[in-house]
Amino acid sequence: MKYNFDEVVDRKGTYSCKLDQMPEGAPSDALSVWVADMDFACAEPIIRALHERIDRKIFGYTIYDNEDLKHAVTGWFKRRYDWEVAKEDVFFSPGVVPALAFLLQALTNEGDGIIIQRPVYYPFTNKINGNNRKIFNSSLIYENGDYRMDYEDLEKKFADVAVKGMILCSPHNPVGRVWTVEELGRLVEIAKKYGKWIISDEIHMDLTRKGVVHTPLLKVAPEYADHIVVCTAPSKTFNLAGMQLSNIVIPNKEWQKKWLGVIDDAFSVSMANPFGIAATIAAYNEGEEWLDQLRDYLDENIRFVKEFVKEQLPKASVTAVEGTYLIWLDLNGYESDPKKLEKLMQETARIAFDEGYIFGEEGNGFERINAAMPKRNVEDCMNRIKKALDTLN
Repeated sequence: MKYNFDEVVDRKGTYSCKLDQMPEGAPSDALSVWVADMDFACAEPIIRALHERIDRKIFGYTIYDNEDLKHAVTGWFKRRYDWEVAKEDVFFSPGVVPALAFLLQALTNEGDGIIIQRPVYYPFTNKINGNNRKIFNSSLIYENGDYRMDYEDLEKKFADVAVKGMILCSPHNPVGRVWTVEELGRLVEIAKKYGKWIISDEIHMDLTRKGVVHTPLLKVAPEYADHIVVCTAPSKTFNLAGMQLSNIVIPNKEWQKKWLGVIDDAFSVSMANPFGIAATIAAYNEGEEWLDQLRDYLDENIRFVKEFVKEQLPKASVTAVEGTYLIWLDLNGYESDPKKLEKLMQETARIAFDEGYIFGEEGNGFERINAAMPKRNVEDCMNRIKKALDTLN
């Protein structure tokens, strides 16, 4: 069937985080492009599966470790990535961010060091700090309008005895890089040299541009599987964040026991809700047509933004956006003070962004635009940005 991504879905009264919990300082009527949450209706097979589940009338304790769900998840990995994953290596988490916290509890002690690559998804920082671990930041290199890893610096960080491992963002949020097999392989070789682990957040894995290939880290380095965890979810792909179900791939058998010791014994959060399970099965078994159409639509939105910036904002630039639906807009040519830029966007443009500075000081002067919305809203967003920046002249 043909899906209509131009449809504006009324989200009022749904207690939407994106609309009803604006960033501090943003006006209540601002155009909301901050949290990574799509403004598109879910795929019809998912909606149908949820109706069918409701019609079963009982919503009691529900088993995550069931054959239908595991078959759907591992089948998706195989079809989309030719990635063979044993069903017994897939574990439940209510989200990828909670999974990061659980893994820090399972694999590290207070004071241990963890590598991240800023500018990067800010919950990495929050969870490391919140669990009393230490951040070792290896900033990405920003050069000619795009980003690459600093392998020399990474080696220095991995060599530090305080460092236990790294949280990788792949595809990278917010800069949009989809790391190549060669880049990932080089990273693993450094980690392997020092015997350190890598937790790979691959929540945006399904949202690459057409023609761009994402490779799961465990597929790149199967020989190092006992030192790698891959975090996945249907939430970004199918707009199911509220279902609170993620699929965490943990090949190391001892780590599996540690994981269960944290998620089950310590925190008792090992059971998924029935709607999350029903939605995930439907998404992975029947959602590919919707996803392929979505990717085409996102490609067009992102193409529009790039052309707009090139033609209307000559002092701005956009990174390649190989993956995710998040556009990393460099406005340093107009305003490099992050607080002044935030005020301009909130009060003059009346847009609520995830401001660049929250991803680390490397994000100063940037705005992250969530382009997963109807084209008319993307156009509105860019016109508002231009009008606000025109006031600086």
